[in-house]
Amino acid sequence: MAQLTCGYRNSSDRMVIVRCIGPDEFFLERVVFPFELLSFLAPSESVVQIWTHSLGGAELRESLAVEDLCVDLSGLETAAAGLAKTDAVAPPIAEPSAMPMEWQKAS
Repeated sequence: MAQLTCGYRNSSDRMVIVRCIGPDEFFLERVVFPFELLSFLAPSESVVQIWTHSLGGAELRESLAVEDLCVDLSGLETAAAGLAKTDAVAPPIAEPSAMPMEWQKAS
């Protein structure tokens, strides 16, 4: 079963519960604190549910396909491979300016 690399950032000011339910009895449940980033692996065709708590009890806030949370790392690998192939050349160091700098004096 192929796994997708996924990420979810809790942008709310309340703790949430992330549930990922997938094929072949795949189940993942994590608590995500405010402004925290959760990274996880999940099979394609999974469903991610975001739950929160209110005065009435547990409340389903959002339901997403796992593909919506997929993180594409192939672009980073391509960029890293391109950097390894090129020769890095440092830019020349600029000469200090011949003009003196004028500083403001405190009154």
